[in-house]
Amino acid sequence: MTLGFILEIIRTAVFLVLTLAAPILFSGLIVGLLVSIFQATTSIQEQTLTFVPKIAAILLVLVFTSEWMFTSLRDYTIELFSMIPNI
Repeated sequence: MTLGFILEIIRTAVFLVLTLAAPILFSGLIVGLLVSIFQATTSIQEQTLTFVPKIAAILLVLVFTSEWMFTSLRDYTIELFSMIPNI
């Protein structure tokens, strides 16, 4: 087990985490931005107004991308377990 091998495993894991988290984070970002623009145009300054739409958007994204996320995690885990005999 070399340092390059370990770094490759870590790099792949970090890239997978960023890839899986990106749709959730971007949906929350877009909805938060839209709600902020709505609040600025209507002069509604309610702090809790952003939470419900963000949570709904994140849950919708999770519903639609959960199969892809679990498949990606499963494939990475199988790849890691298949590397064990080589270590």
